[in-house]
Amino acid sequence: MTTAHGDHPSAEPATTTAGGVGVAWNDDGAIVYVGAADGLPWEPTLGLPDRRCIVPGFVDCHTHLPFVGWRADEFEARLRGISYRELHGGDGGIFRSARMFTEASDDEVLDFSRALLDEMLAHGTTALELKTGYGLSIEQELRAARLSRRLAEDAAQTCSVTLLAAHAVPDGSTRTDWVRSACTELIPEVAREKLADAVDVYVEDIAFSIEDLEAVAAAATGSGLALRVHADQLGDSGAAAAAARLGARSADHLNHCSPEGVAALAASGTVAGLLPASTFFLRGTPAPAGALRASSVPIALASDANPGTSPVVSMPEVIAMAAGVYEVPPLEALTATTLNPAWVLGLAGRLGTLEVGKRADLVLLEDASFAQVPYRPGHDPVAITVVGGEVMHERQ
Repeated sequence: MTTAHGDHPSAEPATTTAGGVGVAWNDDGAIVYVGAADGLPWEPTLGLPDRRCIVPGFVDCHTHLPFVGWRADEFEARLRGISYRELHGGDGGIFRSARMFTEASDDEVLDFSRALLDEMLAHGTTALELKTGYGLSIEQELRAARLSRRLAEDAAQTCSVTLLAAHAVPDGSTRTDWVRSACTELIPEVAREKLADAVDVYVEDIAFSIEDLEAVAAAATGSGLALRVHADQLGDSGAAAAAARLGARSADHLNHCSPEGVAALAASGTVAGLLPASTFFLRGTPAPAGALRASSVPIALASDANPGTSPVVSMPEVIAMAAGVYEVPPLEALTATTLNPAWVLGLAGRLGTLEVGKRADLVLLEDASFAQVPYRPGHDPVAITVVGGEVMHERQ
């Protein structure tokens, strides 16, 4: 058994308990025992005490679900040398996904997204973020938030919803006008309807500024919503340091995070969200993972599941990519895919570790060593996924 411990973000690796170990939970799906298998309060019904590995269910704290439709042709275009910036500026990228979202029916969006949630479940994800951002209007962003709540109600996993209030400047609007509308109309209405748990901002020279982030952060705080930030992905905008200063739960991407940004994160309570799959697919500059780790900044690894730059939903694959792209060791990666992202989503008091009192969200891996997960990229290591004490997936 391998798990992190506690309710707060950690830069420490998960710890392994060797030998026959077991986890027991009650009828409410709450863990009542963690320890030696011969001390289990009743006979085990899953697995064998001397084989395989029990870990907490994976928590994916950065996705762009719900969306509908893929953009494989844009991936091919990037391979021909067309940049992400060029695609974004030519009505592709975010704007294209927004058009597909607007043109699709609610049922089409939900059906497409449910299939991806099922795939996530099969790969061990037991909790995740859902995020708006492909609405690009007040009406469509509210629709995306409402669909996210519907998706969360149907999902086997626990889902937290984030309002990506500032993703791209909508056609026909200016950046200033959209930020004003987001702060005075969108965020208050989302809070009033209880449609989201956090607000996110994409800070980039093709998107929004630090000043925009500050305005949105004030609106989010005033509405009782947590703050998340897309930071320093395409260039050093100073967004990581701003996220730390504003008390964001996480600053994500960080490909061009400066030494000053690393120091600001180290001095704050903000988690560094690393997204190795999007770095891999964009062939981007890797985030300074070594400097973050050396500074004891807690890291969360996430899929960034989206149709344009990270069509990945498997957390084992993310862990493998993090080893290759960021040199994150296996046991640190487990903390970064369980406890830390659970805290980012405000769920660490309920899940993310295998401890008495927490929910029985766990994964039974086919191999006794967690190191097999990053060692075999592309291979599915998950034998059984349990959510709230119920077996929700079992490999046939």
